[in-house]
Amino acid sequence: MQRRKGPNVVGLYGLLQPLADGLKLFAKEFVLPSSANSFLFLIAPMLTFIISLLGWAVMQFSTFSALAHFDLSLLYIIAISSLGIYGVILSGWSSNSKYPFLGALRSTAQMVSYELTLGFIILCMSTFSRSWSIEYYVESQDKIGWYVYYLPFFAIIFFICSLAETNRHPFDLPEAEAELVSGYNVEYSAMTFALFSLGEYGNMLMMCSLNVILFWGGWLPPFNFFGADIKSNFFFFWHDSLSPFWFVLKLAFFILLFIWARAALPRYRYDQLMILGWKILLPFTLAILLCIILFI
Repeated sequence: MQRRKGPNVVGLYGLLQPLADGLKLFAKEFVLPSSANSFLFLIAPMLTFIISLLGWAVMQFSTFSALAHFDLSLLYIIAISSLGIYGVILSGWSSNSKYPFLGALRSTAQMVSYELTLGFIILCMSTFSRSWSIEYYVESQDKIGWYVYYLPFFAIIFFICSLAETNRHPFDLPEAEAELVSGYNVEYSAMTFALFSLGEYGNMLMMCSLNVILFWGGWLPPFNFFGADIKSNFFFFWHDSLSPFWFVLKLAFFILLFIWARAALPRYRYDQLMILGWKILLPFTLAILLCIILFI
């Protein structure tokens, strides 16, 4: 996906390059701007990183893999993901600089706009499946088939909103290098910058995992696409023993799509971003939600 060669010096074929980058960020000097609000400036990256980890408490890779099991796990993930905006806006405001503040405002408007569509999609899915539990979603798809077969438009809209929610291409307006240098984290360095990056990629993995669970059968094997309760037949071993493998395989596919979108698509203008969120995706999602409520 790139014409230039990547780093290939550290380790075999450059496989140790991520460790080298992490060590470099850990060893760099941390610079605190003289005009910044010191307390909030330091709290913001930690808040972003911690909130990105909280959602994984209820995420399941197989039937018994979650740290916490309860019936409102999807509602918990929505609540936690909406808190991630505080770290972004605090970092932009506490930097006491124009470019970080503009980047924080952009990111806040973008995340709020597309969180509405994401929330309505998950509400539609809970209405369709009559549950807020992640485990029940997968059990339901085990019997009737993957939900992407029934609601393909929702799967596409959810993926688009996932890109916008995590500030990935083509919706990375808060980090537009040509306009805002680096967005809300421009004043950060060393490990504080690394915490923002880790939080962002943690959110990306969370949205990909949620996409797999809501529409693509979670940890179910691929040959269960149309739904067949296969626990009692020949494929029992493939169904239960390899369930984490199937989940990780689907997760890797969606991560590849995120990288592909970054390599292939140009950045949206800000007015195009808002028009897509408020005038196209949100009304379409509300219309389908209304139809589901009326006919199901």
